[in-house]
Amino acid sequence: MQSLTGSSTRQQQIWEGAVELREYAAADATELRHLIRSGSVSVGEVWRAAATAIETVNTSLNAVVGPLFENPLDYDIRGPFAGVPFAVKDLLLTAQGVPSQSGSALTRDFVASADSDLMSRWRRAGLATVCRTSTPEFGLSCTTEPVVSGPTRNPWDPTRTAGGSSGGSAALVASGAVPWAHANDAAGSIRIPSALCGLVGLKPTRGRTPVGPDADEPLFGLTSEFAITRTVRDAAALLDEVHGGVPGDRYLVARPPGRYSDALINARRPLRIAVSTESPFGTAVDPRVVEQVLATAQVLEHLGHHVDFAQPTVDGSLLLELNIRFFSASIGRTIQEISGSDDVEASLARVEASTAACARRGLDLRWTDVAEARSWQNDITRSTAGFFADEYDVLMTPTVATPAWSVGSMRGNQPGWSAESWIREIFEHAPFTVLFNVTGQPAISVPIGMVDGLPVGGQFAAAQGAEHTLLALASELEQAAPWAGRVPPVHVAADTIDPSGAIAGLGGSVPEEVLS
Repeated sequence: MQSLTGSSTRQQQIWEGAVELREYAAADATELRHLIRSGSVSVGEVWRAAATAIETVNTSLNAVVGPLFENPLDYDIRGPFAGVPFAVKDLLLTAQGVPSQSGSALTRDFVASADSDLMSRWRRAGLATVCRTSTPEFGLSCTTEPVVSGPTRNPWDPTRTAGGSSGGSAALVASGAVPWAHANDAAGSIRIPSALCGLVGLKPTRGRTPVGPDADEPLFGLTSEFAITRTVRDAAALLDEVHGGVPGDRYLVARPPGRYSDALINARRPLRIAVSTESPFGTAVDPRVVEQVLATAQVLEHLGHHVDFAQPTVDGSLLLELNIRFFSASIGRTIQEISGSDDVEASLARVEASTAACARRGLDLRWTDVAEARSWQNDITRSTAGFFADEYDVLMTPTVATPAWSVGSMRGNQPGWSAESWIREIFEHAPFTVLFNVTGQPAISVPIGMVDGLPVGGQFAAAQGAEHTLLALASELEQAAPWAGRVPPVHVAADTIDPSGAIAGLGGSVPEEVLS
């Protein structure tokens, strides 16, 4: 595979000490900030370590789009995380002068003319953006396997998916290449890959982080922008730096009651936690995943929380149909915009089969079809809000119905898909996440166990604006059942990694001490 840096000279300059790389990969962003500020390491040393780390794992993972940046994108050296490496997902967010392909052959020549609002905040926070990460075509999948660049693989088992649509970001973070990475979420795209790769994935309340200025509510308000992290403290610290609306935003959310980071250390009250393992669509859930959720419920009870088995009443058929209409209308409009004066059919011939099927459905929709779906969204949002306002503080579910599935099993470019069958396929794999995109509530996925050497995630959702509750609970779980010691086979700290993803001398098996 061609060097990501494209420069053998620069490779010779990269920090090559094995001990240093292990220390880099073991540190979360908060620790790296401390090391830089204390003078223990320089920003240049950290950048070179990140470049080496990404080179080390990407041959096995295929998580990076294009070459690494010759230098990190400009950032504020006074920012609280100045010099800490970061990666941006190649979808929705834009950085001035940087290509943005969205996983599609239709957008090969697009270069952003300006920063999006969130990109400006990443820079202001001091994040040293080193590369772009892979995504499925226009984010329209729960696996990251675009035809244009090939599948992104899971560091726990490269024959398995890293999830989607933020699969590239999750793979880099889980493998120790970067401590955190940008992600966005319209049906679970932060939480799904976080669960499948053993990470922390927070989807904020609708409007908590900016999504403009090129869109006011992407995908009819389903989409939120944030990041994937390894630790809860990093998620809280990053949200402290980037939350808040921008003048002109459609949604302006009330400021939090204090710093999110403070919520992790303040006294905690017992919470009313509902637990459900039933798919709202009536689809199957792996019993081994259910077992991990039930075991976590016992941990929560032991921590003093009140736990019941309950769930909001949701009409799964309406939830499915409104998502089919929203996704189809959105992708149809996207294809229309990209085509411009050209033939839309010619553009549809260049995208993947599942994308084309959804776009065609969207182009056939009437505005009244979308308006009807909007009314269903309102009904679902208000009934679900009552569940949280009157009965429970938090709902816990599985994040994903199964552990990571095989690369190639979803086959999004296989002929014969309809919009209905493709969206249904996505929700069979990930039935639990989409409700909270529809309602705009915050939800977080955290690691809760392992099944056959693969991570399992638990999702926690709360009322709109209650990120502090979720982060505090996630931090409590992180301390009660720590996951930081779990390291996947494809990792910067591995002695050697072959292109198939196996640790040399182990034949790709996972040592027991890694899983314990």
